[in-house]
Amino acid sequence: NNVVVSKDYKYMCSDNGANLIKDSIKKYKLNSVVIACCSPRMHENTFRGVVEDGGVNAFNLEIANVREQCSWAHDDKKRSTEKAKALVRGAVAKARLLESLNTSKISVNPNALVIGGGISGIQASLDLAEKGFKVYLVERKPSIGGRMAQLDKTFPTLDCSGCILTPKMMEVANNHNIDLITYSEIKNIDGNIGNYKVKIRKKPRYINLDKCTGCGDCVDACRLKDRISNEFDMGLGKRSAVYIPFPQAIPMKCTIDGKNCLMIKHGKCGKGPLCVEACEANAIDFSQKEEILEIEVGAIVVATGYDLLDPSKVYEYGYSQYKDVITSMEMERLISSSGPTSGEILCPSNNKIPKSITFILCVGSRDETSCTWCCRIGCMSALKQIYLIKEKFGNKIEINISYTDIRSFGKGYEEFYRKIRGENTNFFRGKPSDVRKTQDQLKMDIFDTTTNKLFEIKTDLVVLVPEIIPKTDSDDFSRILHISQSSDGFFLE
Repeated sequence: NNVVVSKDYKYMCSDNGANLIKDSIKKYKLNSVVIACCSPRMHENTFRGVVEDGGVNAFNLEIANVREQCSWAHDDKKRSTEKAKALVRGAVAKARLLESLNTSKISVNPNALVIGGGISGIQASLDLAEKGFKVYLVERKPSIGGRMAQLDKTFPTLDCSGCILTPKMMEVANNHNIDLITYSEIKNIDGNIGNYKVKIRKKPRYINLDKCTGCGDCVDACRLKDRISNEFDMGLGKRSAVYIPFPQAIPMKCTIDGKNCLMIKHGKCGKGPLCVEACEANAIDFSQKEEILEIEVGAIVVATGYDLLDPSKVYEYGYSQYKDVITSMEMERLISSSGPTSGEILCPSNNKIPKSITFILCVGSRDETSCTWCCRIGCMSALKQIYLIKEKFGNKIEINISYTDIRSFGKGYEEFYRKIRGENTNFFRGKPSDVRKTQDQLKMDIFDTTTNKLFEIKTDLVVLVPEIIPKTDSDDFSRILHISQSSDGFFLE
């Protein structure tokens, strides 16, 4: 098989291992090298540099992955070893056919595409623009801001979320190096590293952005005012068919919801669209069609964010059955002064202030039947909301928290947790078997593993803290981007 020399060393990626490879190349005048080690994703570039330093063309290297594909993947040691031998034999056979390649330099497009207009995408765009690069920031929704725009405060410092986010949003809008493309989606990406051709599907707003002043007169005039579920308020509030997502939206322009607008759906809206009559700027344009934009970029940053697990899949907690079972994001909107209740915490069933609130953590997470991973922010987000409730109501509202483990790993997190622990809050280490409706309250049984006691909890409002999951279209999007996903469905970095 033309194998001149074979060496066995446990730490081949160390300096000693690198010197062993280079010395063998020089001593035996090798023209190709096979290394049986870990994944090429991790060390291929490292070993290419090593063999090149030794005098062999960097592309005359073949790696047999015997760690991830053999020793880590199988329990049967004997069969795993046989598989490793087969991989090595295959790598040796391939190495005999390898030809030297020369590296070349190609021109790279200096423009960048950032996909996703949440806080991560916003910051990435600003950082790139500050370095002088042209940036295309593409956001699926009518406004940038993402999840952070829905939050009231951030943990553990309790800084105002909008006070952090809004100035950055304004910077994006005013930066001459950033081209903001909202209400748009990536349709296709072709090309290679340094030179990508991107097609962007721009959805019709039915609003002329150059004319729209964002005054909101059309919003107030709409026949469907306060009749359509407001997704920004997690369905707790209502909006019109023409709307501005939230008061600090960027761009501060209206959007007509084509799925609900009577004029777009039926071609008729009473005697005539009231929004057209109300708009003095004549910005309403029902003739708008979908557009396909084409741009060329050299780098792509993916910041598409996450979704939350639908709690109705955890049927025993009654999210789809009882109005007073809500999610932590819905609670976030209730707490927010810009939310549907102007910061008043009210039970959805009767619009009364609850006397007792129970938080259930890890809904769907760390669970073999749904999501095995930990979201890493659920515990702290619940503790933050408890703090804000205590700050407003004191001990007038009883607070219960059902948890698996409190994971407060970040800077200042543990101190924040301990502070809440001392705020007359009832902590139960265990998950409820189910949530049941009584005559005027919700009831659950929790076996607390700390005290080995079974507790019956009666409460007015239940807040579920669901797992973070990949975006619903992440599988399709990964194929467009040609990037890999981990076993949980998130994109690999």
